Formats: sequence, C-alpha cells, structure tokens
Amino acid sequence: MSEPDDADVTFGTEIYDEKGNRLGTVRGFDEHGFYVSTDEGITAMSSEHVASGIPGEAELTWRCYECGAIGDIEELPEDGCPDCGAPKEAIYYHIQD
Repeated sequence: MSEPDDADVTFGTEIYDEKGNRLGTVRGFDEHGFYVSTDEGITAMSSEHVASGIPGEAELTWRCYECGAIGDIEELPEDGCPDCGAPKEAIYYHIQD
C-alpha cells in the first residue's frame, strides 16, 4: 500500500488502518504527532473526559502548538490562538498537571 504524499490531518479527521478499519478521529496534536479518540460516540475531548478540581489531578485545557499558550477548555478559541494569531488548526487539547 502506498503512503499519501501530503495527508491533510486536522481535528475530526477520521483515521483508518491499512485494512480500512476505522480507528477513530483526530482529537489533538503535539510535537509527537496526533491523538485519536477511539471511544464510540466521542468526537472530541471535553472536560468530562478528565477528572479536575481534585488536588494532584490533571485538568483538560487547550494549547497552541505554535507559541505554547494555554487556556480554559470552556473558552476554546474559534478563530485561532489569541496570543500569536496561529490558525485554529494549531490549537489542540492538552492535559495540564
């Protein structure tokens, strides 16, 4: 099977294995690649997916891939990063310790 030259992978892109089986949808990016949501019916991460408010627990936030800005997941920027102006494709879900 040949590899695609320029795959356009963004939030919500459906990901399939080499046999055509659906693996899930893209829910975030970081320096290591992209993350795929595999639970049936989940289209993206939300605050319900991470325990928060408990000391020592992680909290779901958004983060800009370009400048590293972090913000409250409930205020996910629609027009891109408010700090550096990067496009919305640079914003990904981030678990803040």
